[in-house]
Amino acid sequence: MGKLQSKFSIHTTKYRANGSVGEVGPAQAALQHSPAHSDAVTAVAALEPDLCVSGARDKSVALCSWRAGAVLQRFTGHQQEVTKVTSAPASSRVFSASRDKTALMWELQGTPGPSQRFAAHELVVTGLAASPDGSQLCTGSRDNTVCKWDTETGRCLRRALTRRNLVTHLCWVPGEPYIIQTSEDRTVRLWDLRPLEVAHSFPAKRHIQTCCDVSPDGRLCLSTSSGSAGEGCEATLWDLRQTRSHVCEYKGHFQTTTSGVFLPWGPALTPSIATASLDSTVKVWDRDTAACLATLYLDGAGPLSSLAACDSSTLLCATSSSGIHVLRLREGVGPALEEVGVF
Repeated sequence: MGKLQSKFSIHTTKYRANGSVGEVGPAQAALQHSPAHSDAVTAVAALEPDLCVSGARDKSVALCSWRAGAVLQRFTGHQQEVTKVTSAPASSRVFSASRDKTALMWELQGTPGPSQRFAAHELVVTGLAASPDGSQLCTGSRDNTVCKWDTETGRCLRRALTRRNLVTHLCWVPGEPYIIQTSEDRTVRLWDLRPLEVAHSFPAKRHIQTCCDVSPDGRLCLSTSSGSAGEGCEATLWDLRQTRSHVCEYKGHFQTTTSGVFLPWGPALTPSIATASLDSTVKVWDRDTAACLATLYLDGAGPLSSLAACDSSTLLCATSSSGIHVLRLREGVGPALEEVGVF
């Protein structure tokens, strides 16, 4: 799975925070490697220090080195498309969800087969969140349910049914027994995992909420919206503290915003977030002012499905047509987002 050739992006327009177009010059060479998957990549998650896990329509889960663009291990066991992947930072476990109505647990140091299977949903599993130590897992589905699992035994500890709650994404709140959940009913919910009950529902948006992320300090939540022709398509910042209020919106995509992540703080970068869209663009935003700092159009990538932040300057983007792209935020007169690798 080594380097095959150099690939040059066609679109290199850069956008300043004030919305004006910056210089357009020769594209940065992007190293193209053998693809990690044989079909559309649906989800990607970053692992420390330079690894990632991804899932795809080819039913497989891949552990990769994003620096080398190489598949280190492939896990097979799902019967249909993988919809979500996540990891437990303090363990060697990764998890995947699928259209086959199950979630699976994989040991990074184990065999290619799953070490645990979680089956209680009646429809596709569309939400997945693991506790930092890997001892508990939460899953959500289009069947309107959220489940809490013991990963050692595979036993479903609790199952909550909420009318019209077609789950789209789950995210664990760092250091807390809570998860954030987005839904097709346009609502973002905060769940208390101890009784598995909704602790708070944020005001409903105008469009389906497609994805969510929580800041590393657990104080803020980000959700993304469906939409078309620039209507909707935004990301929304929410306060998870006592006020639990809407903070600001990030508007600029022209089709559904499928993924949004907080970027780890870096010495030269203001607190920032990144979003990806069906319009094939990735945008980086100033978290506090909502100014767009950089935009990159991934020509030929098709709809973008998932983002993962590796460090303060590196993003992974899963695409429907061209695998996983490694993106780098480069500092200069103004931040510029560039493609440096594809696998």
